[in-house]
Amino acid sequence: MEVAVPQQKPKRKWRKRALWSFGILIILLLTVLIAANVFLSRALPETKGEISLPGLLKPVTVVRDSSGVPHINAASEHDLYLAQGYIQAQDRLFQMDLSRRQASGRLSEVIGEKTVKNDKYFRTLGLRRAAEASYAAYSSEGKEALDMFAEGVNLYIDELKENGKWPAEFTLLGYEPEPWTPVDSLAIGKYMAFDLGGNWEDQAFRQYLLQTFPKEKAYDLFPDYPKNAPYIISKEELDIEKSFAGAVIPYEFNGSNNWVVSGKKTQSGQPLLADDPHLGLATPSVWYQMHLEAPSVNVSGVIFAGIPGIILGHNEKVAWGVTNTGPDVQDLYIERRNPENEKEFSYKGKWEKAEILDEPIKVKDGKTLDYQVTVTRHGPVVSEFAGKSGKDTVLALRWTALDPSAELEAVLNMNKAGSWNEFEKALLKFETPAQNFVFASADGTIAYKANGKIPIRKKGDSMLPVPGWTDEFEWKGYIPFDELPKTVNPKEGFISTANNKVISDDYPYHISNNWAQPYRQMRIQEFLKANKKLTAEDMQSLQMDKVNLQAKEFVPRFVEVLKGPSGKQEAQALTILKKWNHIDSAEEAAPMIFNVWMRNIGDVLLKEEIPEETLNLFNGRRSAVDELLRRALDGKPGPWIDDAGGLEQVLAKSLQVTLTELAESQGDDIADWEWGDYHQVRFNHPLSSVAPLHYLFNGGGGIPVGGSSVTVQAAAFLEDGTVNHGGSWRFVIDLADMNKGYHLVGPGQSGNVKSEWYHDQLDDWAEGTYHKTTMDDPKGDKLTLKPSN
Repeated sequence: MEVAVPQQKPKRKWRKRALWSFGILIILLLTVLIAANVFLSRALPETKGEISLPGLLKPVTVVRDSSGVPHINAASEHDLYLAQGYIQAQDRLFQMDLSRRQASGRLSEVIGEKTVKNDKYFRTLGLRRAAEASYAAYSSEGKEALDMFAEGVNLYIDELKENGKWPAEFTLLGYEPEPWTPVDSLAIGKYMAFDLGGNWEDQAFRQYLLQTFPKEKAYDLFPDYPKNAPYIISKEELDIEKSFAGAVIPYEFNGSNNWVVSGKKTQSGQPLLADDPHLGLATPSVWYQMHLEAPSVNVSGVIFAGIPGIILGHNEKVAWGVTNTGPDVQDLYIERRNPENEKEFSYKGKWEKAEILDEPIKVKDGKTLDYQVTVTRHGPVVSEFAGKSGKDTVLALRWTALDPSAELEAVLNMNKAGSWNEFEKALLKFETPAQNFVFASADGTIAYKANGKIPIRKKGDSMLPVPGWTDEFEWKGYIPFDELPKTVNPKEGFISTANNKVISDDYPYHISNNWAQPYRQMRIQEFLKANKKLTAEDMQSLQMDKVNLQAKEFVPRFVEVLKGPSGKQEAQALTILKKWNHIDSAEEAAPMIFNVWMRNIGDVLLKEEIPEETLNLFNGRRSAVDELLRRALDGKPGPWIDDAGGLEQVLAKSLQVTLTELAESQGDDIADWEWGDYHQVRFNHPLSSVAPLHYLFNGGGGIPVGGSSVTVQAAAFLEDGTVNHGGSWRFVIDLADMNKGYHLVGPGQSGNVKSEWYHDQLDDWAEGTYHKTTMDDPKGDKLTLKPSN
């Protein structure tokens, strides 16, 4: 009997087919990659040769140096600002468009449903309305600069409409930008006033505390006990939790460092100035570095993309930098609504009609939302943007930034200043946001001024919301310009600020209830007092300083409290902390343990009793927790510490939470932990939240960095360790040579992912490697912009 043997298919044919299919797949993949590369590269701007631009009166030269910094040389301010608008748009057009949309509450038109709450909030605030009202406050020269800048941006937009070489983001989102207007620039300026924070959130949070907790426990989180608290809203009248559930809160750590040193303490014999504003870290940077030169101005530094001039930097005679003063420039007014007419509110015994504004919100792939904003005599009703949470009581916001102002004209005047007197005069128009300016000039002068409109109240201290139905709590003016905090050539030989308290207790006016934790300022002063013959290199080193004075204050006392029996891990962690030199080095375990522990102490104390969305209103949270700990360590614990079981239990529980949390990501052996394995900077792009676009726009993974939110090298971090906030621009100048300055603009100058200047300063930012920018005969790619006629 014959047995049938099954025929086997030839293996070679199968392998050939598999190899053929694999080869086709590789070819297709390479084709896609090549096509994508060509698509992205075609959006790169022209940086060499000649381009004809309508509107120019004479040729303009633009030299981009090795760091991608454009040096614009024009024969007039007319041509200078037109060219500035064109060049900014070449590198940052998508960022500029997104910024004006954010400020104007128009993100949903291009993003969709997910940004509707954000748009509602900014429509309610009315930054765009304030910008529109501000244009009239500008002089003819200021208006011309704004107009020419807008014309330059529009020339580039028109160019893209012709050649179709749009930045990739516009193609991915499927839209083209509208023409630029001067109001767009002013709206971005108003947004920066928002981003640098206010104080209404703290007022609302304190009101919530008084609604929710016994008075003693509520006051335990106040910066000071309120004097004659005027009126407490009951929860039945207005539920703070519901009122602000969707509020957009500026970042807690928005601040900065700056300092200026007299020639008496420097090696060159001339002043040194350093500035590093702390803002969100993203791609592209919030800052754009430029050098602008015309017969009437020669200035170098940085500007927000979408705005003309140079806001921070130096010219041939003076240099300046800023930090956030953080004054109380906002008040929440409790408004009583007419039960018979929801459009009327009580004022001095009469019903007063509010302004009702239509603010329709277009939504991509959705219906246009009918949205209305109510504006009382005090300002927009902000407690209703997420829905009616009070039947007959609402909160309206009074804020200096919502008034017409001309801060961008002040910037243009600062650019031309040649002395302290001229610079201070330019500050007259810089009304919002209030900033700490430090100044140095080639004649040896160093100076400081806290500048901006800071209200004087008839009654109250901005601690809590105040009644809006009476005139008792109205603003009666602003701190006079000549009485704002100021110092010129102090005997100490230096001036420094780090969002710290800038006034003595006998200063006659109220400025703020909250100041930043003092550790950065303490460290800066410690360094500057101890050293003489300082150099620009010393200033750079100080900007990268990682000494943690908060740890120096608390670690020894925490270890003493927890010296009793504990688990093996806890004992190992405390031993590491005990031996630590209190420097937040990326290579050590101690900074990771301490910084995450401090965050968890606050969580253990507050999160179980206060909803997270409400806790987000608490801007002064970290300073308040520090004070709770100080009092407890001194034997005077308050209700929050007592109710959590006492100081030892709070410290033990939060340390255990910290070690458990970190072990999940770092492993069980604490000796192997390194701060930089957890604490990493990424500079995320706005579209990187959409997978897989993060691979395209963000590049590789995170970069390990040292420092923390309380060190001079500011590096605040999210719960996953991502460093998303810090020195967005670092700048140092020795006034012995006014032609050059040392800069860092992480992650780079360009917003185009294929540009050599897209992420070229990423590692530099982490390592503190500065580039030198000269105003004298810069070298690099040269582009000539020629009049089209």
